Amino acid sequence: MPSYADMRKDYTLAGLTEKDLARDPFRQFEKWFQEAEGAKLPEPNAMVLSTCSREGRPTSRTVLLKGLDGRGFVFFTNYDSRKGRELGETGRASLLFPWIALERQVMIEGSVAKLSREESAVYFHSRPLPSQLAAWASPQSTIIASRAVLESAMKTVEKKYAGQEVPLPPSWGGYRVSPETVEFWQGRRNRLHDRLRYRREQDAWIVERLAP
Repeated sequence: MPSYADMRKDYTLAGLTEKDLARDPFRQFEKWFQEAEGAKLPEPNAMVLSTCSREGRPTSRTVLLKGLDGRGFVFFTNYDSRKGRELGETGRASLLFPWIALERQVMIEGSVAKLSREESAVYFHSRPLPSQLAAWASPQSTIIASRAVLESAMKTVEKKYAGQEVPLPPSWGGYRVSPETVEFWQGRRNRLHDRLRYRREQDAWIVERLAP
């Protein structure tokens, strides 16, 4: 059995100071994202999405960032999935980008709203055809008897939409997380990490340093 308590690494790659930061968190995120791409990290747009039920039961999973602008961070999923239901119940979520190879994390908290059907349709039809069909075939987060059930459903929708445009499923679309805080975390020696957080205050972003 591995000795989890003995697993440790000192972080030495970089530091993060207030003068390093862009004027808003979106520009700072884009800067770090480009560096993650340049470092050839696998799927740098992979992010851990955490939601919570109205009863206070949290859950997390990895999804992919598919859009970013001054309004927020965009991803797509099934509205009837567990995350979709919980987003509908609370309207809030957190995101985590774990760029471990760069000894960095970005943590985002904010409110969530659905994209318009028009916006969702544009992205849906940009996806590979098998991915479009899978959105119809998979009743995400529900219990199924076997993988064979899923594969059978996929064959059914392949036949149904053969030779025609696959319509956007009514239960599938995008969400935008509008951040209220965005924290940039850079690992440092001796666990004295740099944590700089942007906090939205009316129409301005306030930068605060947090103790590690």
